[in-house]
Amino acid sequence: MSDNRIRVTVWNEYGDGQKKPPVSDVYPEGLHETIAGFLNKDKGITAKTAVLSDPEQGLSEDALNNTDVLVWWGHMNHHLVEDQNVARVVEHVLRGMGVVFLHSAHISKPFKALLGTSGHLSWREADERTRLWAVNPAHPIAEGVPVNFVIDHEEMYSEPFGIPEPQTTVFISWFQGGNVFRSGVTFQRENGRIFYFQPGHETNPTYHNEVVQRVITNAVKWARPCIRSSGPVSVCPNDQEPLEKL
Repeated sequence: MSDNRIRVTVWNEYGDGQKKPPVSDVYPEGLHETIAGFLNKDKGITAKTAVLSDPEQGLSEDALNNTDVLVWWGHMNHHLVEDQNVARVVEHVLRGMGVVFLHSAHISKPFKALLGTSGHLSWREADERTRLWAVNPAHPIAEGVPVNFVIDHEEMYSEPFGIPEPQTTVFISWFQGGNVFRSGVTFQRENGRIFYFQPGHETNPTYHNEVVQRVITNAVKWARPCIRSSGPVSVCPNDQEPLEKL
């Protein structure tokens, strides 16, 4: 294996509800293990998992220093993520770590801290059919993905979506009930790349879908750091010496 593989940490709150039916019927070892499993099938990626109950909630300085791209799934326990760990995640993104936020992570503390908005949206649980459209098919995240594809059963998310104007909207979704949603969007925060992807309700087999797997794998490759600073970037140095003659 190449030492240049992308180091991914798949983080999941993995609360008690995910360890029981109906979630465990679909993801017996947890959504995080399913996601890490298909990412590890790519020879350019090495993925490990972390959960809320791990030491330092799986978000220690050492863990993040050894993570090129963080994949985040959360649902009911956003409030339990400690603020010091949120600040650590944000700092690492600003320094260059990529992050892929999935499904209910739109309301997670790191997502809101990085984007500076509420992350609020409308939603409905009705196992609706949804069609996703690649509205930017030339984007690297859409590589090898059909221009449109269907997920038979998914939780509905709807506009308005409380996010800043995306750098790029890669996917939009139409739901059986008539709602639409910007379901795949990118952002840049200092050195770090961010992707949010909507599909992934915990009682639906969304992460077993090969097209969804391709999108997330592409997103990890796109979010890989181009620049990774060794220390904080949010400082204002007083450069005394001019570069040109005054």
